[in-house]
Amino acid sequence: MGDLDTLLAEARACTLCARHLALGPRPVVRASPGARVIIIGQAPGTRVHETGIPWNDASGDRLRQWLDLDQKTFYDERLIAIVPMGFCYPGRDGRGADRPPRPECAPLWHAPLVALMPDIRLTLLIGAYAQAHYLGPERRASLTETVAAWRDYGPARVPLPHPSWRNTAWLKRNPWFETELVPEVRSALHRALGCCGGPAASPFSCPPA
Repeated sequence: MGDLDTLLAEARACTLCARHLALGPRPVVRASPGARVIIIGQAPGTRVHETGIPWNDASGDRLRQWLDLDQKTFYDERLIAIVPMGFCYPGRDGRGADRPPRPECAPLWHAPLVALMPDIRLTLLIGAYAQAHYLGPERRASLTETVAAWRDYGPARVPLPHPSWRNTAWLKRNPWFETELVPEVRSALHRALGCCGGPAASPFSCPPA
């Protein structure tokens, strides 16, 4: 754990983008060497910036509903790593929406962090920024097309839309997401967590061999 502890301490102390951040740097990232699932989101919002707790907002509530996870399991670092594309709140644009994740963050921190989590079995790519970074040329022309092609990226990677309230209309236009993909991602997630081989907090059991 020493190497990962050191890297996390360095990431949480990072000030590389400080001059671009209206509220200043407060990197929010969670990881452990035995994590089996990694959630790659966008960047913290204002509530996450204030509390230092990732997905501590309505988007997080919807994400946990999609994944069929309670908060205790969702925030168990032994099981689930949470590594957004940008670790700090990026501020708002002129339209009142959150700015994109700072482009300096993921190239600097993601590869070293992921390399120290060798037991990751499932990567959830939430939103277009995560999908662009991790899928590269495999990504389709739009987020909708990328998420609809989820079978092409499995079983270890699953692209998802962002669970923001801003995507409520998208969910209504694409009912297949909740009827087809959500049950599949729950099953994949539960399989990944259920084979942890030890943490008492995990409520899942391995499927029969």
